[in-house]
Amino acid sequence: MSVPFEDVLARDGKLVYTGVGASMLPMLRQRRDLLIIQRPRGPLQKYDVPLYKRDSGKYVLHRVLQVREDGYVLCGDNQWRREYGVTDRQIIGVLTAFVRDGKEISVADPRYRLYVHLWCDLFWLRAVVLWCLALPSRIQRKLKRLHNKTPESDERVFPSAQDIVPSIESERRENQ
Repeated sequence: MSVPFEDVLARDGKLVYTGVGASMLPMLRQRRDLLIIQRPRGPLQKYDVPLYKRDSGKYVLHRVLQVREDGYVLCGDNQWRREYGVTDRQIIGVLTAFVRDGKEISVADPRYRLYVHLWCDLFWLRAVVLWCLALPSRIQRKLKRLHNKTPESDERVFPSAQDIVPSIESERRENQ
């Protein structure tokens, strides 16, 4: 049985683990980079990367894009949909560094700060690019749903090519 992250942070003051999920790419590579999380030292600021627990019990690590009176606006680096209303009550810890290929990279590192500003300050451009990259798979899913059988009948929404060709040929004969 695994120990909840909150208990590890309370006991050790630090949590080191390997992240799972692609939401923080390209900065954090899932199952490859080690994440170093510490308890927050006050309210979060823009660009911090908190580890928080959703009401569903799921742990999430996303970046703060905006600080509001009613909570934080968060988003993964590899996402374009923002999450609103995350509060301090849900925050467990904050990313202070990560280890990539044996080298520890602090969130205070100038190269990390440059990445954060370029990636987040151009959020609108990133959102458009990610939306466009996801467009072919969204279209494919919708076409697949349309091509599958409808719930009301056993007929296909789109006829197959075998069904279309004979009907076209019969129409030609009728028109001649």
